Amino acid sequence: MPLSRRRLLALLAALTAAGLGGIGVRSARARYYSGPISDHFDGERFFDPHGMAPKSLYDLLRWWSTNGRSEWPERAPSPYSDRPPARVPGAPWRISYVGHASFLLQTAGLNILIDPVWSERVSPVSFAGPKRVNDPGIAFEALPPIDVVLVSHGHYDHLDLETLSRLHAAHRPRVVTTLGHDTVIGEHDEAIRAEAYDWGDRVALSADVAVTLVPVRHWSARTLFDRNKALWAGFVIETPAGKILQVADSGYGDGWHFKNARDRHGPFRLAILPVGAYEPRWFMRDQHMNPEEAVRAFFDSDAELALGHHYGTFQLTDEAIDAPEKALAAAREAAGLAAERFRLLRPGQVWEI
Repeated sequence: MPLSRRRLLALLAALTAAGLGGIGVRSARARYYSGPISDHFDGERFFDPHGMAPKSLYDLLRWWSTNGRSEWPERAPSPYSDRPPARVPGAPWRISYVGHASFLLQTAGLNILIDPVWSERVSPVSFAGPKRVNDPGIAFEALPPIDVVLVSHGHYDHLDLETLSRLHAAHRPRVVTTLGHDTVIGEHDEAIRAEAYDWGDRVALSADVAVTLVPVRHWSARTLFDRNKALWAGFVIETPAGKILQVADSGYGDGWHFKNARDRHGPFRLAILPVGAYEPRWFMRDQHMNPEEAVRAFFDSDAELALGHHYGTFQLTDEAIDAPEKALAAAREAAGLAAERFRLLRPGQVWEI
């Protein structure tokens, strides 16, 4: 039976959320990275000694066949649109929410984009797959000079190759990413300055700002054949005003990753944590937190403040568009956590600290 358009989009969304979006022509034997064996690299693939292996294709098809997705509106525009200043000097932070997992951080005269996605779809194809329901919170042409781009891992909603090419053409930024993804980026556009690093590596971004890559409970893939052939990471961003723990994607597990970040790199003034793309739990719990778990991760990391992301722009999983916001409010109340300490923004909104 031929797939209906809705069922095809649901399947592509499921593939994207599971990191299996590309049908791919890359050989299963091809490598993005070659290096010494370590406690998280077996010579061919990366793994998380404190995590879980990603779900199988059988599990993915089981999820898709249940067809439990909530209906999202075709458009859910944000009433906000940001026009950032050219620079923010000194210690203050200016954090602008672009949408989904994309942020612009301005501090100490440096402009940093995190997992930038300006494309209409997060998909291996341009004509189908998860489509944004609101515009980026900053028009591409309104971006200030971009100095650094941080790319956490290769899933399509975080590594947007077309956006990286646009950024290179307009701004020539440094691209700091994880082992193996420099190859992915270079195969798309060899002009992009991609630098690849391992967990624990500290990278100076300026005289006043640095970033350290830290383990998170996730994984990475671009095709059916390259699962975990490149690394994934969170970022600890050091600034004159304090440290930010930026987590792009992560399951919660027993909280080890957040306690480890706290013990090795804390204290944190801010934790940027995912709160969306979490249903159904039997499939997603090992790779994506729900809002209740994000509140636990906030306490485990011992951060002063938190900012959520990964909601309200691309429908990757089954929950309703407003479910993360409602669930986070309930989780905050249950934990006795004031709303101003764990915020959600709409695309185009700004938090100045």
